[in-house]
Amino acid sequence: MFCQARRRDTLSVGLTRLTAAVLIAALVGAGASLGTVALVDGLGDDDSTTATTTEASPARSPSSLTDESIARVYAGAAPSVVQITSIQVATDPLTGQPQEGTALGSGFVLDRRGYVATNYHVVAGSRRVSVSFSNNDSLAAKVVGTDPSTDLAILRVRASEQALKPLRLANSDQVQVGQWVAAIGNPLGLDRTVTAGIISALHREIQAPNGFAIAQAIQTDAAINHGNSGGPLLDLKGNVIGVNSQIATAGSEGNIGIGFAVPSNTVRKVSAELIATGHVAHAYLGIGVQELTPDVAKTLNLPVENGLIVETVVKASAAAQAGIKAGERNVVIDGQSYRVGGDIIVAVDGRPVESTSDLLGILAEKKPGDRISVEVYRGTKRLKLDVTLGSQPARNGATTP
Repeated sequence: MFCQARRRDTLSVGLTRLTAAVLIAALVGAGASLGTVALVDGLGDDDSTTATTTEASPARSPSSLTDESIARVYAGAAPSVVQITSIQVATDPLTGQPQEGTALGSGFVLDRRGYVATNYHVVAGSRRVSVSFSNNDSLAAKVVGTDPSTDLAILRVRASEQALKPLRLANSDQVQVGQWVAAIGNPLGLDRTVTAGIISALHREIQAPNGFAIAQAIQTDAAINHGNSGGPLLDLKGNVIGVNSQIATAGSEGNIGIGFAVPSNTVRKVSAELIATGHVAHAYLGIGVQELTPDVAKTLNLPVENGLIVETVVKASAAAQAGIKAGERNVVIDGQSYRVGGDIIVAVDGRPVESTSDLLGILAEKKPGDRISVEVYRGTKRLKLDVTLGSQPARNGATTP
């Protein structure tokens, strides 16, 4: 569920169950059901377009965390965190008429030229956006570019370089489960609130606003609530390891200790493209898959124990043009439905693929027009297919046969 902070037109979107049978595109994939998930709304020391990369702090034992640790992180990072006010227009469900509302979110200064990072859903559909700094200055902001597929957006404000203190982006591939982290944002409009916790898990997949999913998300138990969206998740060195984006709500609208952040490596790549061109082109394969397990393989008498069962192929997609075959019939195994009889993907570009995360990680490195090899089992035969990747559509319009 996406969480809009203190929004007059409350927007709540339930999470459609993210099974592995989703359209596969770069940076987006499928994950397990978490009840409901909410977007939590709502900002390098260098002057370059992309913030400097730093190594993430190593995992710490609980005894090494002190109030002084969090105090240092807050003192260093809080001046770089901003509150974002977005004037948005939505259709009133009762009257069908456009209605103006205000949404509050968070963000952080990305570099000294005035670029600010936040979530796409914080500013989606906005007519006007303003950014408030810790000294109470409020500046009009321009939306430079947005990427619904990763729920990221870049804003720009006109301010002197001396007034801007960028945060550094860490290498999110270096973070570890159990590592202490801090989140700074504006929950419920309470500006520059800090909470602390640990990284609970890595490599999660969460749903993007356009119906695809965001790969490699970081799970944390640091308290995140409505209004935190777009704010930084920080290591104990004060470096950004992720952008807080969603929470699992389990029927509640508040924090239950399960929050998700878009990883900083994704932020680095996407922000550079948004600043350069205003948009991001994601490679797109165009299939719906289900992860194969040894038990399912044994039940179906398949020639391989692990891989991705191709359940659907989008018409005219890269996969369709390459001849990848979709499933033909439905079977139910231990209460789970599978569409079988199609190809089973076992490798892409020579790298084994056993999960949607494996495939997404490979596709995230590609661009539309890139050629990849896809190795599949079709019956008992192993085939290698050449695929020219397409461009991801604006929305995930997958349908199940």
